[in-house]
This record gives sequence, C-alpha cells and structure tokens, in this order.
Amino acid sequence: MALSRSIALAVLFIFLSCYAAVPSLATSDVFLQCLSAAIPEELLYTQSSPSFTSVLVSSIRNPKFSTPSMVKPLVIITPTNASHVQAAVLCGRQNDVRIRVRSGGHDYEGLSYRSARPEVFAVVDLANLRSVTVDQKAATAWVDSGATLGELYYAISKASNTLAFPAGLCPTIGVGGHLSGGGFGMLLRKYGAAIDNVLDATLVDAKGRLLDKQAMGADVFWAIRGGGGASFGIVLSWKVNLVPVPPTVTMFSVPKSVNEGAVDILTKWQEVAPALPDDLFIRVLVQKQGANFQSMYLGTCDTLLPLMVSSFPELGLNRTHCKEMSWIQSVPYIYLGSTATVEDILNRATSTTSFSKATSDYVRQAIPKDVWVQIFAWLSKPNAGLMITEPYGGKISSFLETATPFPHRDGVLYNIQYMNFWSAATDGSAQTKWLKDFYTFMAPYVSQNPREAYVNYRDLDLGENTVVGNVTNYEAAKVWGEKYYKGNFERLAMVKGEVDPDDYFRNEQSIPPLVASK
Repeated sequence: MALSRSIALAVLFIFLSCYAAVPSLATSDVFLQCLSAAIPEELLYTQSSPSFTSVLVSSIRNPKFSTPSMVKPLVIITPTNASHVQAAVLCGRQNDVRIRVRSGGHDYEGLSYRSARPEVFAVVDLANLRSVTVDQKAATAWVDSGATLGELYYAISKASNTLAFPAGLCPTIGVGGHLSGGGFGMLLRKYGAAIDNVLDATLVDAKGRLLDKQAMGADVFWAIRGGGGASFGIVLSWKVNLVPVPPTVTMFSVPKSVNEGAVDILTKWQEVAPALPDDLFIRVLVQKQGANFQSMYLGTCDTLLPLMVSSFPELGLNRTHCKEMSWIQSVPYIYLGSTATVEDILNRATSTTSFSKATSDYVRQAIPKDVWVQIFAWLSKPNAGLMITEPYGGKISSFLETATPFPHRDGVLYNIQYMNFWSAATDGSAQTKWLKDFYTFMAPYVSQNPREAYVNYRDLDLGENTVVGNVTNYEAAKVWGEKYYKGNFERLAMVKGEVDPDDYFRNEQSIPPLVASK
C-alpha cells in the first residue's frame, strides 16, 4: 500500500508539473480545473455549490464573520488524505491562489476561512482529517490537525483513565490551530503548554512536499510549535506526549463579590497562584462586581483542603466546594457545566448567536489593590465585558523564552484574556469601544516593551501586515509580531525566508519572510 501511494503521489507531482507551462495570468477556472484533476469533486465546494455556505459556516464560531460582505474563499477543499493537501498547495502556487487553513474555526479574527481584504483565495478545511491514535504503553498519541481537543481528550480517556494531554479548556477547538499558537489549559503549571509536549509532526510545505520532523529540519519544527498557523505550511498531524494524572482530581468554583472581599482576594491571588505547588491551578473569571475562582487540583479534596488553608486561606475553601471526578470528567465540567457528560465533548457544533471580540495581556508585576478597585468600576460600566486570568509559574515558566516561539515564560505571573459579547440586535460598537478603552486603561499595569499578547487570542487591532512587492514587509509586521513572539519574531521570519521566501502562505498576521543577506 505504501508503494502504491508513493506511485500515486509521483504521478500527481508529474501531472501538476505540466501546469507550469500555463501562463502566469491563469484564471481561477484553471485553478479549479487543476484541483478537480487531483482531488475528488465531492471534496471540493465552489461558491456555486449548493453546499458551499453550509460547509463554510460549519465551524464559524463568531457570527460577525458570517455576513454577506465577508470576503469568501473561491473554493473550500475538504481533503481526506495528504495527497489532496499537496495538490491544493501545488495548484495554488501555479495559479497564484493562496490557501488558508481551518482546523476548528476558532481563529479569533476568522483568518482561517475569510480575508479581511479583497483577495482570491481557497480554504483547506481539515475537518475530515481528525483521527486520533493512542499508544498507551508509550504514553504518546498521533492526532490529526482536524480533530478537536474534545476528540483528542476522549480518545485518550478510552485508552487510559490516568493519562491526559495539557491543552485548552474548550472541547471544540481544532488541534491544528491550537498547537500552532502554543495551547494551554488547566495543566499548564504541571506540564507546560501543549507545544512543550509535541514530539513530531507531518507538514505539507510551500513546495507541496510531505515532511516529518527529520525531513523538515530543526528550525521548521521549532517554528511550527507556537509560531502561529499557516505561515510555514499545513501541519496535518502531530505526535504528542501524554502525561500522567491521578485517578481523582478535585475541582472547585468559588465566587466572591466585591462586597465579600473580591478585591483583597484577587490582590492576594496574584502572588499566591503562580507560586502554589504545580498540582494546583486556580484561574479567575472577573466580571461585573464579582470574581469566580475556578480550580483543578491533581489529587483528592482531603489533600487539597490543608494546602489551601496554609497557602490561600483568604479564599475560604471548604469541603462543600470540592467536586471530585476523573480528569476526563473535568473537561465537560469546567467548560460545559456540571450536568454535561463526557460524550458531550465530542460535539463539534457551538452556538453562533453571540458576537465577540477579544484581546490579551501578560502581567509580570502584581497589580495594586487600588487598581483592582478601578478595574471593577470598569467592569460595572454599561456594555462591559469580562477578564479571564490564568496563572503561570511551574512547568510553563521553566522553559527558556527561545525554547519555542511562544515566549511567555519565566517572570510571567498570569495571562489576561479580555472578552466582550453582543447580540445581532446591536452592531457591537459600544462593546468594542469598551474593550479598546479598557485595554488602554490597563497599559501601565501589564508587560512593557513589548506589551505581550497571546497569538491564539489573535487581535488585528495590534497590527496588520503590509505587502510590498508581493511580499509581507518585515518592519511593518514587527509592530504586532514582537507582541506575540518577543525576540523570537526575527528567528521566525528568518525560518520563513528559508522555507517560503515567496510568501505563499500569507494572511493579515502571518510571519513575513526575512531573507539573510549574502
């Protein structure tokens, strides 16, 4: 079978090479003909297809990007094997049609399936590439980029109740985009980010080659683990390290209002949470006049209670707050609620009734108590959103900033995600204005030079690429790039210059190619 597949791929490459004779001004029709010659037509959805809209919106998570004015793809390609992805890249290159890649559709700016500017492009939707193969004995798994985190977690749980993977909370997030940007969740203090547990990957590069870790080389393997999605190629699958968890974990959710001392407790939390034992993770949702302290502890309530009494008595945790369960049961519990089942994390659909906008910060010095008073005043304004704060320290902070493109390591106390929501009844201008104004207010109290941000909480307000001579300008991209990647941005651009100097894989916040002077 391997031989026949190699022959098929060889024929595909020879066939597509014939298209090199097509004039450079080839039309979109020629691109579609090229695709149809190499990919079954039932996997291609052009704008005239009756199913085009349903496929396009199938994983749009933010309805503000599902409008008549949205710049839509020329075609959606839904590959079922690697050769289809290779063909898409080669056809695109030869006909000057760029490709965007969607795994779960959670890109905060929708750049995996739409363009913010007029452009002819295609989308490779990886939803059909979603297999998960777990090796319990080796404590590893191969997972396709089109799988969701819920599907990955569920497959792990079927193989073992004492293995897990340290990634995000939302089960509908696509593995491909999540790992490309870093990926972290409630195990970050114990086991680091998702990318810290990636062992291998398969990638279709800008030349249409299918490469593993060894073939792509150390620099590219470094770049795809946190350097953002779809700048260096299309990652089809990842080999990940699975981590041990106890049979019982303890969850708690303790809400505190301002009248119940939320300001003092949050002020203390900033110092305590990043320094707690790695088995204990406490994040906080701050909204209106309250703060909800949500936690996972890798152990039982009996061992958690004395730890909290000695380390964080201000929260007032008691046995009634404890909810003991398995790690896999914690996944629906924390994100979907106490009545959700493990099987619910396999549901790829999400509600698209809420419009949203988000951005992020990193905090390296504790915010003073009087500023928290002002923060609650901001959160109580009309059209206000919320803050989600997640503590670092432990494993995620143990790596050098240069170990992966994700640079937010030693010295980070916690990450902040700011979000705001609105319905179709309004245009969202008041909510987005609140978000921008609050972000401006927070500037003195968060990281500086650069003001750090997390690429998986993508925000085009941080900056957009400028294209000069059909190549993304490096200096212009630094405005947003150094916020996401700090000093790693230059290395990412140099890797891009080596593997995609023509800037084929490009979007509004893709890595620009920086070609070293000779």
